[in-house]
Amino acid sequence: MNFIRTMHSKAKEDLRKLVLPEGTEPRTLKAAEILVKGGLVSSLTLLGREEEIRQVAKKEGCDLKGIILENPEISERRDEFAQEYFNLRKHKGISLEHARKQMSDKLHWGAMMVRKGVAHAMVAGAENATGNVLRAALTIIKTSPGTKVASSCFVMYLPDSSWGVEGYLIFSDCTTVPDPNSEELAEIALAASDSCRTFLGVEPVTALLSFSTRGSAKHPAVDKVARAVEIVKTKRPELKVDGELQLDAAIIAPIGQKKAPDSIVAGKANVLVFPDLNSGNIGYKLVQRLASAEAYGPFLQGFAKPVSDLSRGCSVDDIVNTSVVTLVLAQKQ
Repeated sequence: MNFIRTMHSKAKEDLRKLVLPEGTEPRTLKAAEILVKGGLVSSLTLLGREEEIRQVAKKEGCDLKGIILENPEISERRDEFAQEYFNLRKHKGISLEHARKQMSDKLHWGAMMVRKGVAHAMVAGAENATGNVLRAALTIIKTSPGTKVASSCFVMYLPDSSWGVEGYLIFSDCTTVPDPNSEELAEIALAASDSCRTFLGVEPVTALLSFSTRGSAKHPAVDKVARAVEIVKTKRPELKVDGELQLDAAIIAPIGQKKAPDSIVAGKANVLVFPDLNSGNIGYKLVQRLASAEAYGPFLQGFAKPVSDLSRGCSVDDIVNTSVVTLVLAQKQ
């Protein structure tokens, strides 16, 4: 199994429209060229002032053929988008003039393109902080019906294929929700399980992690995880989920059999749900750096329509691959 190759093939099966708001960012321009020339999108829009985009493209040697350039400041959609934003936020007391000003922001414009169906997906973050990307997405795209919290996951690939699904595991949440309560943690677990099906093409086996296994330790932090497991089981009784489990009990069969002999998850997990952002962020980076694992993502979960956030240290390949995965998610809309 090759995750990236599989995603590229899937993207070509049902082409979708992509918007990249950071239109003057050099890596983004190079990624846009690759996506268009590779036949991975039905259309691709870069946002920004056309003259500035063309200047950067010329400097970087990028071919803009087949790429749409759109300037939110003068677009013919400006009034329509401002009115839509005003309708979304008028309960907060904003004016139509404020809405017009806000829609000059490229992240908000890109999110509105996705909301209105002008684009199917948005990818940003090469030059914007995660908070800015999330703010635009939460304000305009919003979370899926019945979902209260947006989260993220990584697809982790370890050289040792005995782990997870031929070396692939889903880690969640590693970038987004600092200290989820039980209800939020349950939503993260459900979203991560769905991501496992989408990305890895297998039935999720989901472990909610803790420093305790099945009551081996007593602490409110343990109770939070145990309660989240019960919520997940109530909402999706067909899902293979268990917790609270220590990491070794979740992924190493002999230890899982010893610590939780009646568990359908222990020793077999392919989805690892961390109890908070401290553990999730540290956990994925430990595996990435010390186990020489590949970390694909983060991919945002729980939004009504697909949007992905990039690391500001991302490479051109990172932008391409994240875009491709986001486009595959858009096929399910």
